[in-house]
Amino acid sequence: MGCENVISIKVDRLSKVFMLNTGKRVTLKEKIIFGNRTPADEYWALKNVNCEIEQGKTVGIIGRNGSGKSTLLKMMTKIMYPTEGQITTQGKVSSLLELGAGFHPDFSGRENIYMNASILGFTKREIDGMVDDIIAFSELEDFIDNPLRSYSSGMYMRLAFSVAITVDPDILLIDEILSVGDTAFQRKCINRLKELKKRNKTIVIVSHDNNTLESMCDEIIWLKFGEVYKIGKTKEIIREYLDYMEQEDGKRHNAERLIQEEARAQAEAIQDEGGVEAPIIVEAEKVNTEKRWGNGKIRISAVKAYDLSDKETYTFQSGDGLRLEIHYQMNEDVSDVVFGFMITTMDGITCYGSNTDIDDYSLMLKKKGVIHCRISQLPLVAGTYLLDFAFHQVDGTAYDYFTGAASIHISSPLHDTGIVKIPHQWSQN
Repeated sequence: MGCENVISIKVDRLSKVFMLNTGKRVTLKEKIIFGNRTPADEYWALKNVNCEIEQGKTVGIIGRNGSGKSTLLKMMTKIMYPTEGQITTQGKVSSLLELGAGFHPDFSGRENIYMNASILGFTKREIDGMVDDIIAFSELEDFIDNPLRSYSSGMYMRLAFSVAITVDPDILLIDEILSVGDTAFQRKCINRLKELKKRNKTIVIVSHDNNTLESMCDEIIWLKFGEVYKIGKTKEIIREYLDYMEQEDGKRHNAERLIQEEARAQAEAIQDEGGVEAPIIVEAEKVNTEKRWGNGKIRISAVKAYDLSDKETYTFQSGDGLRLEIHYQMNEDVSDVVFGFMITTMDGITCYGSNTDIDDYSLMLKKKGVIHCRISQLPLVAGTYLLDFAFHQVDGTAYDYFTGAASIHISSPLHDTGIVKIPHQWSQN
């Protein structure tokens, strides 16, 4: 086998079952037949998982919550063991799992560095030689001798990442931890990961951030219900995964819409029959108040995205156009209404925003209606972007601010960086 085909991680017929404590009484018959277990108590987090990760590859693991991503990563780290099958790894493994894992809150940052590195097999003399580099990368010089219980989550993450990458692992396993911390340090972490990648290190990342996965990963493993659903090239799998998620969300929204329509019909029927005043219908979808606010005099009821041939879709190529369709309901008569939209990255950076006041467009609202916004071109680099929408008065009074109301995914054959594609040409003399 040539060097280019060395397997760093081999997962062979791996399964993991957890026993759920249902709290129910066990009969004598069940005790005799099943011993201390009953079939209803078993939850298979992973079932017959098979995959191989080559040395030097960066691989992402995706899937809905509960699909087994973190469980698989923990078994690669060997802090959890399989019920069936096995995992073999070649080389030194370092991991960044849930925040604070492997740290003691009563120890100082410096003491935790020594403890973590010793767990990874380093001697005190070896740790002495790397501790200054770890502290320097973490930028925690002023706090390194304070107990960890005084650290913020971002400081925890800085220390954990600094230890994990400075010990020079052959295999680095990361579980969502890059979502914690300030933007500048996240960028610093990504750059260090790219350095490890150039040095032929193997990296496995569990993340919901498709921008990070697309910029870093060679391949994606897609888990569904604890099983490997697909393995393939990053852009192809992420695009298919996003399509699947949109379909699943569409099914959920359709179910919620049917519930709302049935409830509304019942309420109107009561009112038509001369009964008590129809109750206010609470939407089936529970919206986080941090994401949506306003007095509700106007309410966004649905958001849809289409390509310029009027096909509903949420995946586009960079440079494509799209049409947004925003359905609304006006619950009270209002005037001087402004409607706007904003496109942001997953970490909240604004790409573009505008509204009807800026564009000098007058709205003529009805009790129920649809607003269309046509964007002729999206010059965005590859990644996932959030769409925010808002109805408000000219003075800023919020009727309905809905952040993250929908998301779109942009694909591109290029590997340019940043947010917006700026047209440019190269030449030389």
